[in-house]
Amino acid sequence: MLNWFTLILVCQLAGELIIVGTGLPLPGPVIGMLLLFGILLVVGNVPDQLARTGDFLLSNLALLFVPAGVGVMVHYQLLKNDWPAISVSLIASTLITIAVTALVMIGLKRLTGKNAQAVEDDGSS
Repeated sequence: MLNWFTLILVCQLAGELIIVGTGLPLPGPVIGMLLLFGILLVVGNVPDQLARTGDFLLSNLALLFVPAGVGVMVHYQLLKNDWPAISVSLIASTLITIAVTALVMIGLKRLTGKNAQAVEDDGSS
């Protein structure tokens, strides 16, 4: 498990180095995830140990929100002063995300030529 966790971290580090070196406006972990995806495409499958490592990380994902919660509490006074702007931006970004997701799904549905009924029929057999 440690070897696969190290691979994940090395891909993330490589992504960070690519971002710093090229100045691309993307998060390093996203580039690292693409690198890991490329490696898995070359290998042809996801090794069982890597899948277990990923499942372990996902099952403990809530722990990664603790630092963010601490940051919210540390900067409570700033949040208290700017809560209207923060609330509007959170609501607006959520609505935009939902709309973009819906448009992407509609586009994919048209691209693949499948409608909702065909998908339900495929799943019920």
